[in-house]
Amino acid sequence: MTDAGGEDRRIPVTLLTGFLGAGKTTLLNHLLRQPQAAGSAVLINELGTVGIDPQLLDPRLLGEVDETLVVLDSGCICCSVQGDLVRALKGLFMRALRREIPALRRVLIETTGLADPAPVIHTLMAEPFIAERYRCDGVITAVDATHALQQLGAHREAVRQAAMADRLLITKCDLADDAARDAVRQRLAELNPAAPQIEVRAGAADAAAFFGCGLYDAAGKAPDVAAWLGEEAVRAQQAAAQAGRWRRPGALPQRAAADAAIDTAARRHDAGVTSFVLRFDAPLPWFEFSDALGLLLQLHGERILRIKGLLNVLGDPLPRVMQCVQHSVYPPRSLPAWPQQPPFDDRRSRLVFIVRDLPREDVEAMFASFLGQAPT
Repeated sequence: MTDAGGEDRRIPVTLLTGFLGAGKTTLLNHLLRQPQAAGSAVLINELGTVGIDPQLLDPRLLGEVDETLVVLDSGCICCSVQGDLVRALKGLFMRALRREIPALRRVLIETTGLADPAPVIHTLMAEPFIAERYRCDGVITAVDATHALQQLGAHREAVRQAAMADRLLITKCDLADDAARDAVRQRLAELNPAAPQIEVRAGAADAAAFFGCGLYDAAGKAPDVAAWLGEEAVRAQQAAAQAGRWRRPGALPQRAAADAAIDTAARRHDAGVTSFVLRFDAPLPWFEFSDALGLLLQLHGERILRIKGLLNVLGDPLPRVMQCVQHSVYPPRSLPAWPQQPPFDDRRSRLVFIVRDLPREDVEAMFASFLGQAPT
C-alpha cells in the first residue's frame, strides 16, 4: 500500500514489550495522553484469565480509545499470534473501512511480560492480509532498572525482548542508584548494542521514544535475532501444513489445534511458570492482608514473578491497585471508581499471580490463615 509518491501508507504498529513488572501499562498511560498518540488503536494482551491492565488505563483516556481498545486474553500473544492477534488486526481494519470506528493512524500493542516478540514481528511482516495493511514501526522494550539483571539472567523471554528491541526504555530509574543503572545499561549494550537506551522516571517518556523507528530490520542486532525470526518462519510453515492435515476428512481439528497450542507454549515458555487468580468475597482488612502478602513475598519472593490486582479494602469505597514483583511491593493507589463492566462490577477483590514452581494451594493457605476467609 503505497501512494503515487512511493510513501508507505500502511498503518504503523508499535510493539510495547518488556518483562513482568517493567511498567508497560504506566508507559502506555502516559503515551496516550500525548497528542502524537491520537487516533491510535490499543491492543492489550493479558496472560491471566482476568484482565487487570485495561482497568489501569486512565479513565479520562477510555472515552477516547474505548472503541478501539481490544483485550487479547486467551493466553500469551506469542502463543496465540495466528489466532487472537490476526483476528484483532483484521477486525480493526475492516471496522475502520466500514467507518464503524475512526480511521486508524496507528496501532499500539502491549504484550504480556512473558511474550516473545519474534512471532509477533514475523506475523506483521509475513501474514499476507496483515503485511499488506500494517507495518511494524518498532519494538519498544521496557526494562526494569531495579530487577533487570536478575530477570535477564533467569528468563530467556527477557533476553529476547531486549535483544529484539529498536529502543530500550530503562524504567524506574528514580528507584535505582547510579551503580545499578550503569550495570543495567552495560548488560543491555551487550545484548543489543545498536538500540538507543532511554532512561525513564515515574513512567514518563516522550512520544518520540515510541514512534518513528522505521521498518523493522534484524540488521544491526545480535545474530540470534535473525535466527529467531527464521525459526518463526519455519513454525508458520509447519502450522500451515498441520492445518491442511486437519482439513482432511475424518480429522479432529479442535483436538489437534489444542495439542499444537500446548506444544507451542511449552517450547516458548518455562513449563514451571503458571498463572492463577485469587478472588475474595468479603472486603479485605488492610493490615491483615498486608501481613499475609509480606510474609508470602518474604518466603517465596524469588518464585513470584508478578502480582497484580484490584482490591476491595474494608472501609475504602474505591478499588485499590496492588502490584508486586518478586520481593518488591509497589505503593498501592486507588482508582477513581470501580469498573462497571464484568467481572469487576461485583466489587470482589481479585489478584492475578504469575509464579514459577509455586503451588496455588500454598498461596491460598497463606491468605486464609491471616484473613479468616479462603480465596476462591
